[in-house]
Amino acid sequence: MTKLWQKDYELDAFVEQFTVGRDFELDQHLLNADCVASLAHATMLETIGILTKEELAVLKEGLVAIIRAHEQGAFPIARSDEDGHTAIENALTEKCGAAGKKIHTGRSRNDQVIVATRLYARSYLLALLEHGLTLVDNLLNFAEEHQKVPMPGRTHMQIAMPSSVGLWAGAYAEQLLDDLLLVENAYRINNQSPLGSAASYGVPLPLDRELVADLLGFAKVQNNVLYANNSRGKMESIILDAVDQVVLTLSKLAQDLILFSMPEFQYFTLPDNLCSGSSIMPQKKNPCGLELVRAKAATVSACAFQIKGIIKALPSGYNRDFQETKEPFLRGANTGLACVQIMDLCIRKVKVNPEKLKAGFIPEIYATDAALELVAQGVPFRDAYREVGLNLDRLEARDPEATIMAKTYTGTTGNLGLDKARAAAAALRAFAQAEEAKIDAKVSALVGIPVKLFAPEI
Repeated sequence: MTKLWQKDYELDAFVEQFTVGRDFELDQHLLNADCVASLAHATMLETIGILTKEELAVLKEGLVAIIRAHEQGAFPIARSDEDGHTAIENALTEKCGAAGKKIHTGRSRNDQVIVATRLYARSYLLALLEHGLTLVDNLLNFAEEHQKVPMPGRTHMQIAMPSSVGLWAGAYAEQLLDDLLLVENAYRINNQSPLGSAASYGVPLPLDRELVADLLGFAKVQNNVLYANNSRGKMESIILDAVDQVVLTLSKLAQDLILFSMPEFQYFTLPDNLCSGSSIMPQKKNPCGLELVRAKAATVSACAFQIKGIIKALPSGYNRDFQETKEPFLRGANTGLACVQIMDLCIRKVKVNPEKLKAGFIPEIYATDAALELVAQGVPFRDAYREVGLNLDRLEARDPEATIMAKTYTGTTGNLGLDKARAAAAALRAFAQAEEAKIDAKVSALVGIPVKLFAPEI
């Protein structure tokens, strides 16, 4: 295949293998986005006289054919292509003749890969919001269903104070909602068009960057052409930093479920079909999905850190180092989404064991309540604390449910405030759905068919 930079020499075979790396494989994930962005660029070139209407029509036909072939697994990218950009342009040149040779006018592979990644990431972030909000909803439903089920509260892993399953699940729902606000913010930062930057410094042609941004459904143009190129890697790290917060929450949730479903606790029971077994121990029912969520949270963190390590000392303008940000971005993004989906499945299927939970309410769990009852009688708190602490053997069992429902101020076991979280989730879902509808409409209008810009790897 002809390389886009090909002149009068052949690249050393080992150098080619080393520099191409896995780019030709990874670009399969970005191919639809690359084609859609190429069509927007071609549409703009027609408006400024670089392409004729006939040339634009034949290029559109060629790009749609590539999209259809790709979705059927019939558009391979070879190592000799180097990347998806080359494979697309060579296919267009073969099918469309001179028009295929014109499509790269006014752009570089630099801004071409950036815009493809932006389009992919934009749809990915909306998918992450959708699945994340579904998990939030299921956590809130779980909290509401079990809001009166007592659960021993623990600090330092030791029995601490009366709590509830509702408080536990609601805490994760609210924590995840905050994480998803970071995802929303990453979406807004990502949602700007870099096309027109070319090799980092623009071109002496009257490119209509605003038109391209509108055709692709971007919120705005990324103004400074040098920053557009410099933001490669930076944008991906912003996105993965948001995803990292999501999986940090999920790793904690996974650990709780692993711990509290142990035979020594049995607060929760995981269904058999969510657990795997042992090759030697017949009795084993292992929470491997949850354990891998716990581990994969570290994978996402590592991917984010890897990208930042690659870009942190680069000079302005394009550097080939940027190529190495693609794989950790794709891996981190897809890993994060898979973790959300696994946790949602677990929350929908896990069983609560109220009697096992109540069995954890030993008398000393009421120590703080007893001290505060003395305070209500006028005893200074420190004196009350000491009095109870020196007489723990006098503490008596109480009604766990009555104890948790006695706390009624904002955010406590008797006043979870789940409606507030539901309202916040609904507002975020409305935003995500509106954005998705707008993008789908823009892309369908441009291409003439619906196009998937993101498809999960798992």
